[in-house]
Amino acid sequence: MVKITETILRDAHQSQAATRMRIDEMLPIAEKLDKIGYYSLECWGGATFDACLRFLNEDPWDRLRKLRKAMPNTKLQMLLRGQNILGYKHYSDDVVEEFVKKSIENGIDIIRIFDALNDPRNMETAMKATKKYGGICEAAFSYTTSPVHTNEYFVKLSQKLESMGADIICIKDMAGILLPYNAYELVKAMKAVLKPETMIHLHTHQTAGVGNQTYLKAIEAGVDIIDTALSPLGNGTSQPATEPMVAILQGTEYDTGLDLKKINECTVFFKKVADRLKQDGWLTDKSLATDINALIYQVPGGMLSNLVGQLKKMNALDRYEEVLAEVPNVRKDLGYPPLVTPTSQIVGTQAVFNVVLGERYKMASAETKGVLRGEYGTLPAAPDKDVIKKVLGDNPEMITCRPADLIAPELEKYREECKEFIQQEEDVLSYALFPQVSMNYFKYRQANNIRIDRDFGDTTKGILPV
Repeated sequence: MVKITETILRDAHQSQAATRMRIDEMLPIAEKLDKIGYYSLECWGGATFDACLRFLNEDPWDRLRKLRKAMPNTKLQMLLRGQNILGYKHYSDDVVEEFVKKSIENGIDIIRIFDALNDPRNMETAMKATKKYGGICEAAFSYTTSPVHTNEYFVKLSQKLESMGADIICIKDMAGILLPYNAYELVKAMKAVLKPETMIHLHTHQTAGVGNQTYLKAIEAGVDIIDTALSPLGNGTSQPATEPMVAILQGTEYDTGLDLKKINECTVFFKKVADRLKQDGWLTDKSLATDINALIYQVPGGMLSNLVGQLKKMNALDRYEEVLAEVPNVRKDLGYPPLVTPTSQIVGTQAVFNVVLGERYKMASAETKGVLRGEYGTLPAAPDKDVIKKVLGDNPEMITCRPADLIAPELEKYREECKEFIQQEEDVLSYALFPQVSMNYFKYRQANNIRIDRDFGDTTKGILPV
């Protein structure tokens, strides 16, 4: 039996509709989602935290508690960027641990933890905290291809993550570039060395149009769990649609055991949500289209739209193809980082500079300098020496330790800075991750006399078993 993680409440609308689904569009269908029998529902983390505060005037912690109360029978899952948590820089260990603790207290069962560079040191604190506070630890590696990113590389990495305490290993194919036969070989190789009780979870996107086939070959190789999204927000830049995968596997040894009629009731509901997102301009034909550029340049869908936006601002949209062609060159120069937040933005921005300014590395962003210096962790391969010299100069000071070892405890500092607005302990963490955005929300909450309701019933007592 293959298990299904449903992403409609998080990655589906993040990938297709700029994370603009509201809590009032989730709660009416929550009871039915809870009864389908999914392995888990991914409903929090990623960009949802930022979007709640920045665009929707929602408290993300309140959203989580409401979802937990509404869905007591299904494991709730979130995505966490290791030492980055849900932000865009490294945070101190005390902030990371407290965030994990509060996530589990408020209703999360499974935390999928990854690092943009696949540096296990940047995942260590979050993984330990997940285990410490009773969560299910799903350690993910960002799948990509390069001379150093071989199956052997990923198999060794999966063994390392297992030894660090991972309950589940996730292959995180954020760009949708894992091809079917490669998936088969990779899963087979991982199954051969991991413990029988360590499940393998495959996450992909349908951006390049190969997701369904990749899932089928991975299933044949023994993958345990796959990510899918209900069809109103499935396919395209999102995950392969849930309903076809359930139908394809029916009556086989891999049958999910899920009822298509029950699933369809949820599909009908989310069609209305998708219609609203279309009317408001968030869901477009572009997010549903197949884009072969993902296979050629390994550029995730979100990165493509960012490149277009940057080039428009610079009146250089006609240089788009040149920039796409420059992305793999920059990636090679920087030591082949996987293209996932935040490295995708860093590589993309540098590619724009290189093309538009007419000279490679004439200007380097602070983030590019940080990557080369080691601020983000150990790169998969050594960066180009000439590029290091041009960007950082002679004899630059490099960081070789775990970057977070250089960060002093920060939690009390953040608490002091926002103390007059604290309604709940979780507010300190919101402020730590997004100080200005959170402060704007706190002031909105205060002006509108919104009080935090912490009543989420008895549904968070105990973590659901794997």
